[in-house]
Amino acid sequence: MNPLELAGARPGPAFTVMFDGRPVRALPGQTVAAVLWAAGVTSWRTTRDEGRPRGVFCGIGVCFDCLVTVNDRPNQRACLVPVRPGDVIGTQQGTGHAGAGDGRDSHAG
Repeated sequence: MNPLELAGARPGPAFTVMFDGRPVRALPGQTVAAVLWAAGVTSWRTTRDEGRPRGVFCGIGVCFDCLVTVNDRPNQRACLVPVRPGDVIGTQQGTGHAGAGDGRDSHAG
């Protein structure tokens, strides 16, 4: 059964956000992680040193595995950031700072 039906939820109308250049359907109140999961995307970050894929791990904002770039702002925790109409979301490579091996995301792994 659809979770929205189970909860009796009546979200506002769907809207579109962009993820890595493709449109993705979103509902008001969803986090970036929820939108990406619903679209079948399970990885949206690569680790700094080895480029290993990462997505949601804890889902509550404690870890930093779900870092993503939102509207050109790197290091956003996808499990905490609510989507807004027109958001542009991108897979984050390493630190999220092009060419920077500066360790700014020292919590990410």
